Amino acid sequence: MRGTTEVEDLLRRHAPQVLGALVRRYGHFDAAEDAVQEALLAAAGQWPAKGVPDNPRGWLIKVASRRLVDALRAEEARRLREERMATLTPRDAFTAPPPGADRAPSEDDTLSLLFLCCHPDLTPAAQIALTLRAVGGLTTAEIARAYFVPEATMAQRISRAKQRVRGVGFGRPDHWEERLPAVLHTLYLIFNEGYTATSGTALQRAELACEAIRLTRTVHRLLPEDGEVTGLLALMLLTDARRAARTGSYGELVPLDEQDRDRWDKAAIAEGVALVTEALARGPAGPYRLRAAIAAVHDEAPSPEATDWTEILGLYDVLVRQVPGPVERLNRTVAVAMVHGPRAALAELDLLEGASAAGHRLDAVRGHLLERAGDKAGARAAYASAAGQTLSLPERRYLEARAARLRP
Repeated sequence: MRGTTEVEDLLRRHAPQVLGALVRRYGHFDAAEDAVQEALLAAAGQWPAKGVPDNPRGWLIKVASRRLVDALRAEEARRLREERMATLTPRDAFTAPPPGADRAPSEDDTLSLLFLCCHPDLTPAAQIALTLRAVGGLTTAEIARAYFVPEATMAQRISRAKQRVRGVGFGRPDHWEERLPAVLHTLYLIFNEGYTATSGTALQRAELACEAIRLTRTVHRLLPEDGEVTGLLALMLLTDARRAARTGSYGELVPLDEQDRDRWDKAAIAEGVALVTEALARGPAGPYRLRAAIAAVHDEAPSPEATDWTEILGLYDVLVRQVPGPVERLNRTVAVAMVHGPRAALAELDLLEGASAAGHRLDAVRGHLLERAGDKAGARAAYASAAGQTLSLPERRYLEARAARLRP
């Protein structure tokens, strides 16, 4: 008998393969996805108590196939349904393959599902929701809780996304390399939301960050020679390695330069450094490799004072030429401050005015720079402004505390 957590990990690992088997066999992505969710819920209820079957993937395919066939039969008259199912259903559709058999699809279906979930017709929010449900195996309720929206709202979002991709062929699309950046960006967004939650009472949502790492590992296994896939996995590992040190005993935010580096995950850092070293050797570095290289410089420094900020600034210089977004440019100003001083960084910051995509972090960085420059009143106002903009309770408390200690 296996524990609940082990069963959940097993189900999430098999979910995309089971969904791929059903979509390949029957089509009907939306109905197949619902059937797989029902099979996962049935397994989650039965396996912890009764034990995991010898062939868990075959069990899930069998149960999900039955649920899907029942759903399809309910849609039309019995005669039409029986005629159609006669052409769609293989003779062994309801027979689970014996243990060790490899009749079920390979993990390559996971990548096909990711391409489907990240279809260009979907919005980023819909891509994330559909990816977490169809590929990650999370329930609608779990996704809704992770993003602090009502379950009904998330159900509508997922339903609309499934309608959008109805009829899209299953498998790797033509020119799939052009679609890979959308897949990586979706996984990156999921990880970022898990590592630093945009709202709520907790600074982090570890389950989302871990799910993003798991899915990225899968893509890396399928595309091991892709430097940006390797870079993204390295970036996630190097960043997530600091998770335990980012919050204090009461869940309060602990900034990077105050973290206890003994609490960083040394194994994750070693793996991440090895991956980014390998990725950087594969020609010109893209955005994920550059971000991973920056994270590696931070993680390998034994102390804040030993951090090689000159190297970090050089890497940011290359990154902002490739991705001149407000977040990247804002992060670069911090490196400018560490190399050239806060006044030089404030001059750079003035060029970012109106960069709403940076959110409250623009004022938070301004407060930090003004405080270092000795302008306590200006820093206090900037911190207060940033605190009023963030929806994250730990971030707001941290910014309010910074402002409070600068009061006359």
